[in-house]
Amino acid sequence: MSDLLIDNSKLVETDSTPTRRAFVAAAAAAGLCYAGALAYPIYRYLASPAEMAADQVAVTEVTLKGANAMPAGAALMFKFGSSPAMLIHGADDSWVAFSAVCTHLGCTVQFEPQMNRIHCACHGGVYDPHTGRNVSGPPPRPLKAYKVAVAADSVVVSRA
Repeated sequence: MSDLLIDNSKLVETDSTPTRRAFVAAAAAAGLCYAGALAYPIYRYLASPAEMAADQVAVTEVTLKGANAMPAGAALMFKFGSSPAMLIHGADDSWVAFSAVCTHLGCTVQFEPQMNRIHCACHGGVYDPHTGRNVSGPPPRPLKAYKVAVAADSVVVSRA
């Protein structure tokens, strides 16, 4: 029976109720996490124009493998840095490339070969597919033009 005896002098009673200090520390940690979750999207929104400008300057040319096989009257959308761009192989066998960002409010424009125009569906802006010049609608400026060099197996688009 001696094995079942418990020495009560070594038992220590602990209080399991949280203290005020522990509650305040947990609330402060939760508040910091919440503030960080709110601040990060705001930071990304404010920092993105500067990062996009740096990305645009960093890219000077894009090589489009196999684009030289495009049929006449077709267009190819691609990324020039972080912005959309379009390469147009004209019906007269000419090659042009423009930024695909409308100069009015920044929507992405599309080439419409059946109407021989570049069109912005957001507000009805129309651009000339040979020069990128704004023809009608609200766009205040022409599309940014790029230089095009056709090679044997690709098309190289670079800053003008």
